[in-house]
Amino acid sequence: MNIEKKEYYEVNLPPYLQHDLDAMKEGKYPYDCLWCELYGSINAAYTDGDISEDHAWYLRERYLEMERL
Repeated sequence: MNIEKKEYYEVNLPPYLQHDLDAMKEGKYPYDCLWCELYGSINAAYTDGDISEDHAWYLRERYLEMERL
Protein backbone atom coordinates (compact mmCIF):
# COMPACT_ATOMS: atom_id res chain seq x y z
CA MET A 1 0.00 0.00 0.00
CA ASN A 2 1.30 3.45 -0.87
CA ILE A 3 1.08 5.20 2.47
CA GLU A 4 1.81 8.71 1.16
CA LYS A 5 -1.28 8.71 -1.06
CA LYS A 6 -3.69 7.47 1.61
CA GLU A 7 -3.60 10.34 4.13
CA TYR A 8 -7.31 10.91 3.52
CA TYR A 9 -7.74 7.77 5.64
CA GLU A 10 -6.86 9.93 8.66
CA VAL A 11 -9.97 12.14 8.47
CA ASN A 12 -13.60 11.55 9.49
CA LEU A 13 -12.68 8.79 11.92
CA PRO A 14 -14.90 7.68 14.81
CA PRO A 15 -14.15 9.92 17.84
CA TYR A 16 -12.58 7.13 19.92
CA LEU A 17 -10.25 6.19 17.06
CA GLN A 18 -9.34 9.84 16.39
CA HIS A 19 -8.55 10.29 20.09
CA ASP A 20 -6.21 7.28 20.16
CA LEU A 21 -4.59 8.26 16.86
CA ASP A 22 -3.94 11.80 18.14
CA ALA A 23 -2.47 10.41 21.37
CA MET A 24 -0.13 8.16 19.36
CA LYS A 25 0.97 11.10 17.20
CA GLU A 26 1.63 13.21 20.31
CA GLY A 27 3.33 10.37 22.19
CA LYS A 28 2.09 11.61 25.55
CA TYR A 29 1.82 8.20 27.27
CA PRO A 30 4.05 5.12 27.33
CA TYR A 31 4.36 3.74 23.80
CA ASP A 32 3.12 0.25 24.67
CA CYS A 33 -0.12 1.68 26.11
CA LEU A 34 -0.65 3.92 23.08
CA TRP A 35 0.03 1.01 20.73
CA CYS A 36 -2.51 -1.26 22.43
CA GLU A 37 -5.19 1.45 22.61
CA LEU A 38 -4.78 2.36 18.94
CA TYR A 39 -4.70 -1.28 17.85
CA GLY A 40 -7.93 -1.97 19.71
CA SER A 41 -9.62 1.14 18.33
CA ILE A 42 -8.65 0.30 14.75
CA ASN A 43 -10.01 -3.22 15.16
CA ALA A 44 -13.23 -1.99 16.77
CA ALA A 45 -13.83 0.56 14.02
CA TYR A 46 -13.25 -2.10 11.37
CA THR A 47 -15.47 -4.66 13.11
CA ASP A 48 -18.23 -2.07 13.54
CA GLY A 49 -18.05 -1.20 9.84
CA ASP A 50 -16.88 2.36 10.44
CA ILE A 51 -13.70 1.87 8.37
CA SER A 52 -12.78 -0.53 5.58
CA GLU A 53 -10.19 -3.30 5.75
CA ASP A 54 -7.81 -1.24 3.59
CA HIS A 55 -8.41 1.75 5.84
CA ALA A 56 -7.60 -0.34 8.92
CA TRP A 57 -4.43 -1.69 7.33
CA TYR A 58 -3.27 1.77 6.33
CA LEU A 59 -3.49 2.86 9.97
CA ARG A 60 -1.83 -0.33 11.25
CA GLU A 61 1.06 -0.01 8.79
CA ARG A 62 1.59 3.70 9.33
CA TYR A 63 1.25 3.94 13.11
CA LEU A 64 1.74 0.44 14.50
CA GLU A 65 4.55 -0.66 12.17
CA MET A 66 2.59 -3.77 11.23
CA GLU A 67 2.94 -5.48 7.87
CA ARG A 68 0.03 -6.85 5.89
CA LEU A 69 0.79 -10.35 4.66
